[in-house]
Amino acid sequence: MKALPEKTLLGLDLQELTHMAAEAGEPAYRARQLFQALYVDRLGSAEEISTLPQSFRNWIAGQGFSVQTAEIAQRFASSDGTVRYLLRLGDSETIETVWMPEGDDGEAGDGSEAGAEIQKQTGRDWKRATICVSSQVGCAVNCQFCLTALLGVKRNLTAGEIVGQVIAVLKDQNVSPPLERVNLVFMGMGEPFLNFENFIKAVRLLVQGVGIPEARMTVSTAGIIPRIYDLGNESIRPKLAISLTAANDELRSRLMPINRKWNLKHLITAAQEFPLRNREKITFEYVLLRGVNDSDQDAREVAELVRGVKAKINLIALNPGPGIDYNTPDEKRVNDFQQILIRAGIPTFIRRPRGRDIYAACGQLKRTLEATA
Repeated sequence: MKALPEKTLLGLDLQELTHMAAEAGEPAYRARQLFQALYVDRLGSAEEISTLPQSFRNWIAGQGFSVQTAEIAQRFASSDGTVRYLLRLGDSETIETVWMPEGDDGEAGDGSEAGAEIQKQTGRDWKRATICVSSQVGCAVNCQFCLTALLGVKRNLTAGEIVGQVIAVLKDQNVSPPLERVNLVFMGMGEPFLNFENFIKAVRLLVQGVGIPEARMTVSTAGIIPRIYDLGNESIRPKLAISLTAANDELRSRLMPINRKWNLKHLITAAQEFPLRNREKITFEYVLLRGVNDSDQDAREVAELVRGVKAKINLIALNPGPGIDYNTPDEKRVNDFQQILIRAGIPTFIRRPRGRDIYAACGQLKRTLEATA
């Protein structure tokens, strides 16, 4: 998997910036000014950082460093207010990031044409929003119901590229601090736990620099068990979500080949041993596929599997797309499945699809610049 050789400022933490300042013969407080400019003020070039002396800015440029934020190549607005961003990286690879605003009644309102119409009708701006963030260019996990799996994986994103997605969307949406109304879900393109070091570094920068509380972040894994334990040892970490989608090894291995390496017994043990904070629950995500894993018996198996784990379940009716050989269950089947889990004492929610008309819904991120141009 190829690496990105660019010398970029975005993605450097305070310690690394302090070392850079020392190399340039600058005092340590210059590093704090640079950190503020990159992550809080979201400035796009070193030349814009007026708090730094011109000599230091010249030194940064002379060393070949750039800020290197993601460039918005295309922007697609859904009728429900969701916005899908196609972002171009420094090596011209592309990834996708999604903005999902919610009004106080669950209605969208994001500054797009669709959102403006909703605001016109409701007289309200968005009250909270979620940004769905990618961690890789493509994905290596190969879940059979996910469009992103059709891409394969090209490379990991750097910490700066992960942070850069969030900064690009916040700037485009004119979102200013404080950011307590913004949630982050690491559920875009890629498996975050196959890029763990860059992902967790980005989390720290997003908390300590950009200012998004860790309690507002959730990371989803297909079940990279060693990294579940690693996440539990982190002092700054998002909440954990696990993609489940089947309650027996035979079916899960067929739908999610990663189960052949880390099976359900070990996955549930990792979930049981995960160190939860006060009032925290693990989320199990279950994609419902018509006639495959959506029967009453499947629901009872799920209830039995997660018994003893402090958890909640999010049900996701399959978001269809070309190249996927599964179908979406009808609404009654989804509701019946939910009720069986609720009666078993498991908090269970149905995730409302967002941005289906622009291929921005869960499992639909696969478009490339060439495909959408």
